Amino acid sequence: MQKSLIWFNLKAPQARGEVNVLQIPDSFLEELRARADIEQLISPYVQLRRSGRALMGLCPFHNERTASFAVYPDTNSFFCFGCGAGGDAISFLMRMERLDYIEAVKTLSQRLGMQLPEDQYDDSLAKRRQRILAANREAARFYHAQLSQPQGRAGLEYWQGRGLSPKTIQRFGLGYAPNGFGCLLDHMRGKGYDVDELLAANLVRKGEKNGRAFLADNFWNRVMVPILDLRGNVVAFGGRVLDDSKPKYINTSDTLAYKKGHDIFALNLAKNTTHEQLILAEGYMDVIALHQAGFVNAVACLGTALTREQAQLLARYAKEVVLAYDADEAGQAATRKALGILGQTTLRLRVLRLSGGKDPDEIIRSYGAEKFRSLLEGSANSLEYRLLTARGALDLESPDGKAAYLKEAVKLLAAYAGAMEQDIYASRLGEELSVDKNAILLQVKQAAKRDERKETLQKFSHMMRLQPEAVVKLDPQRGLHPAAAAAEERLLGLLQLHPDFYARLRETLQAEDFVTPFNRRMAEILFGRLEEGRGIEPELLSGCMNQAELSEAMRMRQHQAALENPLQECLDSAQRLLAEKADAGKPGNPAAVDNDTYLALFEGLRTGQ
Repeated sequence: MQKSLIWFNLKAPQARGEVNVLQIPDSFLEELRARADIEQLISPYVQLRRSGRALMGLCPFHNERTASFAVYPDTNSFFCFGCGAGGDAISFLMRMERLDYIEAVKTLSQRLGMQLPEDQYDDSLAKRRQRILAANREAARFYHAQLSQPQGRAGLEYWQGRGLSPKTIQRFGLGYAPNGFGCLLDHMRGKGYDVDELLAANLVRKGEKNGRAFLADNFWNRVMVPILDLRGNVVAFGGRVLDDSKPKYINTSDTLAYKKGHDIFALNLAKNTTHEQLILAEGYMDVIALHQAGFVNAVACLGTALTREQAQLLARYAKEVVLAYDADEAGQAATRKALGILGQTTLRLRVLRLSGGKDPDEIIRSYGAEKFRSLLEGSANSLEYRLLTARGALDLESPDGKAAYLKEAVKLLAAYAGAMEQDIYASRLGEELSVDKNAILLQVKQAAKRDERKETLQKFSHMMRLQPEAVVKLDPQRGLHPAAAAAEERLLGLLQLHPDFYARLRETLQAEDFVTPFNRRMAEILFGRLEEGRGIEPELLSGCMNQAELSEAMRMRQHQAALENPLQECLDSAQRLLAEKADAGKPGNPAAVDNDTYLALFEGLRTGQ
């Protein structure tokens, strides 16, 4: 029976993404930094190779083919020259494990056997996240219990109609959201959860009808699939209609406990198997069917196309991934995109060429598990798949078609094959197209050199741009005062590397002298800590800056690391900043002063008086 809408005066939920009020002692963070071995921390996620004082590897936070991710054991920090991500051990854990600051400090402390002084910080954000996880767990129990109730019969019949056994339904915690707007809301309020918590978990939603605000369940009259993270927490839900009405699927929106494009469905189960291979399907129905058929290494990315975060996560738990996306055009387009993203990892890749049905679920239901197993065993590697795809679009009986295929094959071999594979496939192509193998290999080598030059130029261009996109977002006024911003960034970077320089600056340069807002705020943080005799190492800044801000601080720091005379560069930058501020303030800026005053300040900087 459908319940009526429930009316409330809605109270706005607390803003998401708030930063904890931190009071963790610097002494504890400094000891944490001293004990943490950043190479040991990052090595399970990134394959590192020694390069001078740094260790280099492929960045886990963006797609790249040549290593630009640097780890510095001497300073216990990291920085990517490709995407600008940077920080310390704490910020790496925050990014990689999707933890908030307190959770990252706790995790690192536990790994090092250190006890966090829990009475020294406000962990309200972590507590709110835990409350959301608890609400999700209770909601999952509620949805699953409906299958054994009269109002849940439609959901149970749907799952049985998909050929799922009671054991599979239990294993995945499948359920049903009743056909009533407030069923879950009533249940959760009875369990002590308030409206703000349910809105924050995206379990209920608010709306307006005839001028009156209301609350209603986010999911109703849908079969429900709980989404679990690697720790077994229910972080989200997927809901599917029982027929072909639209929208077919509704998924949990981003919350403090869940972010689309990060988690992988059923990886919490698949990671416990002995397989070194994962089968990557498109949707949770495919995965559930595969697990029931014995393919317990199947997983899926939900609600969005494969992301680089998910690719790196897969690489942590497998050596090989088999793509088993749908056979339709959309599925094949997704396959091509996924190959590009997964190709930036260390994973071996294969592609399942589906036949007799459009997806794994349909193949298993129509032909059985052995049919799917045979397709799995006959899957093509990523290069073969690309070559077959290119070949299928052309007429190799015609000279133009043969030339076009050879041109595309050369590009593919240059981009995706090593020297041995190039030799093998060049031989095959030569026999197939009646072309000399050596001529093909020559073309491949020339194409590879062009690709390498192009990538090098692109990376250099990205690193040397004066206004990277991330910097502009942090400090939109940077473009209005480029000279001042450049001086500010050099000075702030040098100060992080050489905190003792502050003694030469403190009498003549103040934070309010900085022209651009973001750099002024960073100067306030650095100057304030140094004035109090406190450190400005990355782990001490992690608590008062978000990840983007800390990455920008690291960018400033790394760009000044190789200067021959850092003190002179620091003083010169301060001089340029004061001059730029004077110019920026003319005419009519009350902050501007006369040139004689600034000349005196410059002289003070140079002489240390």
